Amino acid sequence: MRIAQVAPLFEAVPPKLYGGTERVISWLTEELVALGHEVTLFASGDSTTSAKLEAMWPTALRLDGSVREPGALHVAMLERVFRRASEFDLIHFHLDYYPFSLFLRQSTAFLTTLHGRLDLPELQPVFNAFSGLPLVSISDAQRRPAPHVRWIRTIHHGMPEHLLTPRPIEPGYLAFLGRVSPEKRVDRAITIATRCGLPLKIAAKIDDVDRDYFEENIRQHLARDDIEYIGEIDDARKSEFLSGAHALIVPIDWPEPFGLVMIEAMACGTPVIAFNRGSVPEVVEDGVTGFIVEDETSAISAVRRLSQLSRSRIRRRFEERFTARRMAHDYLDVYGGLIKAAAPRPRLVSP
Repeated sequence: MRIAQVAPLFEAVPPKLYGGTERVISWLTEELVALGHEVTLFASGDSTTSAKLEAMWPTALRLDGSVREPGALHVAMLERVFRRASEFDLIHFHLDYYPFSLFLRQSTAFLTTLHGRLDLPELQPVFNAFSGLPLVSISDAQRRPAPHVRWIRTIHHGMPEHLLTPRPIEPGYLAFLGRVSPEKRVDRAITIATRCGLPLKIAAKIDDVDRDYFEENIRQHLARDDIEYIGEIDDARKSEFLSGAHALIVPIDWPEPFGLVMIEAMACGTPVIAFNRGSVPEVVEDGVTGFIVEDETSAISAVRRLSQLSRSRIRRRFEERFTARRMAHDYLDVYGGLIKAAAPRPRLVSP
């Protein structure tokens, strides 16, 4: 199968540090290549892939301070993909709604995986205008604000089976991983750890837009010996970080579309204590891979019940549910159905 994967240009594929969407695109692309498919990845030039890389800009936009209008580069990339559409059996977009209008007007099979939140009112006119286009959700919860569009399937994220693994480390703290922001609520994690009498280690990025939240709600706690801010960490450091935690605390206050950090913890055999928001009930098996809680008080109670959980069983459930190979096979099933339904079109003939 000839497949195009079209990634955002903000981060490399895979990202150097934080970047859930680009990480998932990388894992999917590598699995598709390993399964024998011909894959072309449209992404930033500093991406690393075993697929054919079509570089749309030399570096990830996050790392290139000279770029002031990222939308222009994404429009140019979409036009290049459009002109080459007949080279592919299927085009898989990870660019939200940006491809909808242009690719509605051509015959190559395509789909879009939506990676973000869909409960913003300004998205509804777009979904109303393009309600017949094929979409994949990353959780059933993500779909709720847009039930009327053409959902083909929910495909939960998966990651390489051996990317993160349990390490023989005696747990000694609670962990927070991801991003410091009002919706991720690291302030709640601090409260939970403090009331449990446990240290908290925070491995997270701080975006400029979230700097005020950090300064007003988090910085004051970092002078304490039991609260440690590590900053962003890459995959090479995550196994040790997560294996050393009694649990990963996910005290979110927003409709999380998926929550990659939860399966990263499971890959290390680490329990997840997550607030009951968005995708959490689909990802965490309550009483098996962690606990689903409603508030800080129930989170504290869950910390005290962690001894009931088996870390080896948590790892096994990760292997059964959340590998990149499973994700790739799920997408291939979707690709096949869309290709079969697509109108016949001329093929490019190699000289």
